[in-house]
Amino acid sequence: MPGGGNVPGAGSATVGGGAGRRGHAVVLGASVAGLLAARVLAEHVGQVTVIDRDDVTPTAAAGHRGGAAQGRHLHALMERGRQILDELYPDFTAKIAADGVPTAETLVGTRWYFDGARVTPVPTGLTSVLASRPALEAALRAATLGHDRIRLLPGLRAVGLVRGSGSTRAAGVVGVRVEPPAGDAPARTIEADLVVDATGRGSRASEWLADLGFDIPREETVGVDLAYASRTYRRRPTDLGGDLGVIISTLPGRRGGGAVAQEGDRWIVTLAGMLGDHPPVDAPGYERFAASLPAPDIHRLIQDAEPLDDPVRYRFRASRRLRYDLLRAPAAGFVAIGDALCTLNPLYAQGMTVAAQQALELRACLRSGGLDDLAARYFTAAARPTSRAWSIATDSDLRYREVEGRRGPRTRITNAYIPRVQAATRSDPVLARDLLRVVNLVEPPSILLTPAAMLRSARHALTRRSRS
Repeated sequence: MPGGGNVPGAGSATVGGGAGRRGHAVVLGASVAGLLAARVLAEHVGQVTVIDRDDVTPTAAAGHRGGAAQGRHLHALMERGRQILDELYPDFTAKIAADGVPTAETLVGTRWYFDGARVTPVPTGLTSVLASRPALEAALRAATLGHDRIRLLPGLRAVGLVRGSGSTRAAGVVGVRVEPPAGDAPARTIEADLVVDATGRGSRASEWLADLGFDIPREETVGVDLAYASRTYRRRPTDLGGDLGVIISTLPGRRGGGAVAQEGDRWIVTLAGMLGDHPPVDAPGYERFAASLPAPDIHRLIQDAEPLDDPVRYRFRASRRLRYDLLRAPAAGFVAIGDALCTLNPLYAQGMTVAAQQALELRACLRSGGLDDLAARYFTAAARPTSRAWSIATDSDLRYREVEGRRGPRTRITNAYIPRVQAATRSDPVLARDLLRVVNLVEPPSILLTPAAMLRSARHALTRRSRS
């Protein structure tokens, strides 16, 4: 356990090998978002301290950790996220693949289904990194903590923020109070020029900020009552005809799932159900649920595969977005990233990629103005990629009448049009490629709204109608 005492804050001498750099940043959380934040901060401050309640040291036992309940389930790193990781950590994809993580070109080495029909297999230029969440986090931790200006303090949890002296609006956050998770030692203060909240969807930052007299962000939610049930199986080279994954979309029904090859010659199989239609975690019920999916691939796979564990469940009740970007005067010295800023329905696999996009925005703000007025500039910048992902996810969820939320003209038009595009992808390779590039956050949704794209989707609809 690290010793007590305060870490030097603003105005301190340069520490941690950061010649020419001054200041100290504290990142709360050593998951993907926190590690990416630490990586970009290390370019601009003398010391970055990463705090996590779990033992995430390199010598800790490998596997799932308590702070990432979703880690036992299927994860996807979208192409835009993979590109950012390769930018921040050169050759990250090549290195993780050399360590045994499977990779495949999306739609060529993996299968996608919409409404029970397979998307035509066409080259997309997208690379799927098929790592388990523990393997991906371990690789990121090793690459991040190897930086000489980043240090890790495991076995600590944040219990509050510290406010500087002065008026409510003039004084900002100047530190964080931490204690061991068991609460068996007194809390101590770690001073900082910047505190980054990367504590995930359980963030208590709004409560802490309110206690200090700061304005707190408005919360937006879209309830989906989603549950996952996941199980791992032994993988054989002949499974799925040699393909490395299959995704069966929940849209337009409530049930879907995915089976993806992972390191260690395993399959991770995740079944999903929305709006209370949840997959069972007993083995017979799990198989029956898989048999009910609109495409048979996953059920066929698990019928012949050897299970390595029992099914486990994960429940997600609502997407949530905290609108720090709308605050007139956000607290200086404090920012949030990842799920602590915006939690998205995991069905759309955007979380890690959006966190990576936010990290790039943080880096751009640090490069343009350093720590001065960083909170206001960063929250405005981070709102751009966050809003785009939020719209894609919540518009899709609002296709279900049972999901509560505002359905403006844009949402209604989108939800009338996109199913036509999805239907056309079963035979149109151009729309298949473009849709998957939008899903992977590489291209903007506007590429599906060009006259050429609308003509292609209309042509497919007319062809199907003439054949029926």
